[in-house]
Amino acid sequence: MPRPLPADLLLTGARIHTVDPALPGAEALAVRDGVIVWVGPDAGAEAWAGPGTERIDAGGRLVLPGFVDAHNHVRLGSDADCVQLAGVRTLEGIQERIRAWQAQHPDAEWIEAEAFDYSAIPGGRMPTAADLDPVTGDVPAFVLSYDVHTAWLNTAALRRLGISRDNTDLPFGTAEVDPETAEPTGFVKDFAVKGLSRDGHRALRGLGVPWASPDRQYGRLAKSLDDAIGFGITTVVEPQNSLDDLELFERARAEGRLRSRIVAALFHPRGTDDADLDEFAEAARRFAGDRLRVGPLKLYIDDVVEPRTAALLEPYAGCGHHRGETFYPAAEFADLLAKLDARGFQCFVHATGDRGIRTVLDAVEHARTVNGPRDARHQVVHVECLDPADVPRFAELGVVACMQPRHCAPEIAGPGQDWAENVGEDRWHKAWPMRSLHEAGAPLAFSSDWNVAEMDPMVGIYTAVTRRPLGGGEPWQPQETVDVETAVYGYTMGSARANFLEAERGSLTVGKAADFVILSRDILAVPPSEIPGTVAETVVVAGEVVHRA
Repeated sequence: MPRPLPADLLLTGARIHTVDPALPGAEALAVRDGVIVWVGPDAGAEAWAGPGTERIDAGGRLVLPGFVDAHNHVRLGSDADCVQLAGVRTLEGIQERIRAWQAQHPDAEWIEAEAFDYSAIPGGRMPTAADLDPVTGDVPAFVLSYDVHTAWLNTAALRRLGISRDNTDLPFGTAEVDPETAEPTGFVKDFAVKGLSRDGHRALRGLGVPWASPDRQYGRLAKSLDDAIGFGITTVVEPQNSLDDLELFERARAEGRLRSRIVAALFHPRGTDDADLDEFAEAARRFAGDRLRVGPLKLYIDDVVEPRTAALLEPYAGCGHHRGETFYPAAEFADLLAKLDARGFQCFVHATGDRGIRTVLDAVEHARTVNGPRDARHQVVHVECLDPADVPRFAELGVVACMQPRHCAPEIAGPGQDWAENVGEDRWHKAWPMRSLHEAGAPLAFSSDWNVAEMDPMVGIYTAVTRRPLGGGEPWQPQETVDVETAVYGYTMGSARANFLEAERGSLTVGKAADFVILSRDILAVPPSEIPGTVAETVVVAGEVVHRA
């Protein structure tokens, strides 16, 4: 048998978990031209070595396929110029953080902050301008929630942005008003739907909000891309972009910051017309490479549970009738999805409440009836509160459950937190039913939802396996945990398949891209409590080492 051509890269001494049932484990692999050409035992590796072959000795460490993060807002990112409110659990703590930031930036024309937690506001209410005014004074303040679904403004910002009792339907959100005075309160809903849209960003930029400037956007993207590759995320699915945003990714590629591969979904807000769809289709044709691909569409059917804007089948706990709203009537959404499906688009639909999720599944069923079944792989994104009757429908309809395990951690969504209190204990069994979906055969894709939660896949895998707080403690709804292998699959092959990438990524298989990560610990063998803190020591994309810890 003739000697094979030498490999460009040879990995040996590894415990390779291939995520390929045809060859589950191996010790070595060879790469040529960015593609895996051989996987096998160390004893066979030397046949692939040549004088120019780069060698990596894994030293017995665990090697996994590069992680595919199926829902990661790298473009939105976290902004170093903002007051950081993550982890602050009281209104007084928020005010103190802002006061300290002001002391360090006395000449700032805007106060911008991110990641406020709804539960920090006393009494279960939403924040108001009056909560900010004592510490911000006449400097406009623009504060984003941790999920970036709402914004919180002070009185100076209400004036600067032209928000009044006669102007509450904004390009970047919907301003809440006081039920007695009809004056805007300072709390803005629908920011994810409107503020992160093309028109919303343009409006904020035109109004002089620094956070929306192109340079600030690029800074957030570049930092998030660096973080992604450092965590071993070799493919990022950026779920919500306008056509304006694509130039940011091109800039990142030109400047060498695009080391992870990108799948960019385009945002389809209400009002998107056929001309827009034509532009979307053209962008998909223009960006169809293995490093930057454009194509899926992002839609919303409901909002989020914490401010009680997700759509539930029954009223929120403690509410007589309020059960949230869908952004579209069910019949209209079904027709819209059928139209997009007929044009060949894959749809990512944000749905958190059980009624929102059911509306999406009904719409997919309608599209299959109208257009005939096809391998569309439409996704329900988040799947936070799922009625058991709808669990089998994911497999039946071929709908992907794109889930973020970290969101179900007890310290984020469990007892005493807004999510659990708003849905009520009698519905806690519906919370993030990962095991039920997996056992029912649903296609599962796991992801971080950065910057809503930590980007590190180790945090997501730990939570999927334990449903315990990150620092340890009692689990919440432990009947819905999954094993480590299933969680790893969700972050690799599951997410690759969810995005039509299974032929080229997601497992360490001959013929696929040589995207892999060497981990500092064997997360398949250590106690689950030791999974957090595991480091991506070496990250390889297309056979090139792009990161070393």
